[in-house]
Amino acid sequence: MCNEYNYEILSLHISPDHVHLFVSAHPKNSPSEIARKIKSITAREMWQQHESLLENYFWGGGFWEESYYIGTAGEVSSQTIEQYIERTEHV
Repeated sequence: MCNEYNYEILSLHISPDHVHLFVSAHPKNSPSEIARKIKSITAREMWQQHESLLENYFWGGGFWEESYYIGTAGEVSSQTIEQYIERTEHV
């Protein structure tokens, strides 16, 4: 999916109740568009691959929460953000 949309995953951390994803993308892609695409495509893939497991847990709901947080790197280095994501295992 990221190859198709020319997104580059720089860092990823998966926790039981949230995901930290550091993505690089062309500025023409708005952060909200990137989040929407990633969430919708990954949810569809999870349902297709694990429907029998997920139907009992998400009856009447969705795979992802509707909310999300987006921050931009700005003047912070990519290395600083990656280190932050790696340290979130305790969160």
